[in-house]
Formats: sequence, structure tokens, C-alpha cells
Amino acid sequence: MVETLSIAVIGAPGVGKTSIIRQFIYNDFSEVYTPTRSRYVYRPSVILNGHMYDLKILDVPPISSFPASTSQEWMDLRCRGVRNANAYILVYDICCVESFEYVKMIRQQIMEHRAASWYHVTMSCPSHQEASRFHAAQDVCGMFVREGSGNEVTILVVGSKRDLQRQRFTPRRAVSVLVKKTWKCGYVECSAKYNWHVVLLFKELLGIAVARGLRHNHASIRLQGALQRNRCSIM
Repeated sequence: MVETLSIAVIGAPGVGKTSIIRQFIYNDFSEVYTPTRSRYVYRPSVILNGHMYDLKILDVPPISSFPASTSQEWMDLRCRGVRNANAYILVYDICCVESFEYVKMIRQQIMEHRAASWYHVTMSCPSHQEASRFHAAQDVCGMFVREGSGNEVTILVVGSKRDLQRQRFTPRRAVSVLVKKTWKCGYVECSAKYNWHVVLLFKELLGIAVARGLRHNHASIRLQGALQRNRCSIM
């Protein structure tokens, strides 16, 4: 049976979310900026060390906040499927500090709302044994929220437009240390325009996701990128 991995790609307007996705799947880049006004779903398949996975990539339009509840998610068509995604790619423009502040906000909200959902589901369990497990795990999950360890959900922060690095608002190391050491998230910089590290960022994301709960825990991943329309291969 082919497993499905849902990935939500979120970022402020103009950071290059769609360009990254289309470069990865279609090996295509457009110089013309077209704002993403509605949610769009891409469905490529990947082969990871001999095992196939279907990806459901959600290209999410700019949202004011991460949906705090299922009802809020379904009231806004732009957010449908976002809360239950298996992984998140949070994209910011390395030349725009406001886009990084947006990523910081969304990442914090993901941690808070996803942890709150976990509490609700666990406390609804009827058995005494499951209730005991909840109490034993309370402190651990509280740490996830307070420290942002990311163990509850896979998050990869992506700095886009690396080809404009001379205009960046802060040194790469400063952001990398914050994201990796404090947030405990993955971090990659890329250029969709020149197809630089686009494949690498999906390699990093899938590597983290596999290690955190997919069926096969592979020690190494080699990514070759898109081979044909709506299909890429990881070998």
C-alpha cells in the first residue's frame, strides 16, 4: 500500500512558495509574479529507497493566522487540510525581514494549536490505560509547546531567493542557529530561479518526516528531482 504524506507550504505574499513547488515538480520557473489567491493541491509521487509515497502538496495562499480549530479551518477555503498536514514548509524571503516574522508567527501557532488538538484527542479516550498514558506524556508535550522542539510535527523553514543573498536582512548563520537550535526545525536556503537547493529542501523534509514516523526509517536519502510531470524520484 502506498503511503500518503500531506505537506502544507505556507509563507507571506511574494516569497516564492509556488515557484519552489513548480520548480521541484515541473522543473519550471516564471519571471512573472502571480499572487496565490486560492489553495492549490499538487500530487506528485516519490520513490524513497525503493518505497513509493504519494505527496499531497498544499500551496496555501497567505493566511492571517494558522487555523485554531477544525471549524475555523473549514470556514476558510484557503486553509482546508492545513491543520492535519503531516509536514510544513514555512517559506520566507531572505531579503525581507517581515516575511521571516510571518514565519515565526505561523510556526508558533502551529506548535500551539497542534499540541492543543493532541490534548483534546487524548483526553477523549475512554480507557483508564490511555488516560494514564496521557498524564505520563503531559510534561513531554508541554515541553514541545514551550520549547518548540517540533517532535509533534515536521517543520522545515526555507529561506528563498538565495540568488539575492547580497541583499539579505541578516547573516545566514543567525537564522540557521535560531531555527535549528531554538526552534528545533530543519533549515534550508534555496533559489527557485536557478533551481539551487530546491531538490535538497524536499530531501531534508522527507528525511525528517521518515525519521519521525513513516513506516521505513532510512539512514540515507539521495534525491534526483522531478523525472516527469507530477512525478519525482527519490532513490
